[in-house]
Amino acid sequence: MVEMRVAGIALDAASRSPIVLLRDPAGRRQVPIWIDQAQAQNILVGLGHDRPPRPLSHDLMVALLEAGGLHLERVIIHAIEESTFRAVLKLRSQDNPGPEGLSEIDARPSDAIALAVRTGTPIWMLEEVVADASIPVDAEADAADQAHFRRFLDSVSPAELVRQLGRAQPENDPSPSDPGEPDTPDEPREPS
Repeated sequence: MVEMRVAGIALDAASRSPIVLLRDPAGRRQVPIWIDQAQAQNILVGLGHDRPPRPLSHDLMVALLEAGGLHLERVIIHAIEESTFRAVLKLRSQDNPGPEGLSEIDARPSDAIALAVRTGTPIWMLEEVVADASIPVDAEADAADQAHFRRFLDSVSPAELVRQLGRAQPENDPSPSDPGEPDTPDEPREPS
């Protein structure tokens, strides 16, 4: 999973629809999510430091979570189905910090993002979703990285590459004792 941050709200040049832009930590990839005007306003208010005199819907949702003893632990954007992003809210009960105190609620990404910016909650996105939906932010930097990598590959011998890979592998990394035995895949881990 990749932790994303809200880079801002933009307008689609063709449709004039708002887009929330989520950017990866390296600042190289950006995922655009098309939203409507009301959703854009909810996110913008959450990003701003000025609170409206009366609570808006997402402010009310945050107050209800707090009153119910729930803490928004993280937002996860986990899929794209038929050009629609899917998200879940991971909520933790303040009375029950164990695994049984964790619950998950389906949400629209725009609502999840609006809650996340109000509470300072991290927004996570599956790598597959980032790979499928992202656009490059800095094409020149990407081209420079590719050229640097090509120069590296041209200058290194296969034997040196194997030595470098051997040094990079941790010493306590267990490898299968029987080369014919398949490796078991690691269980997916959630970010801490």
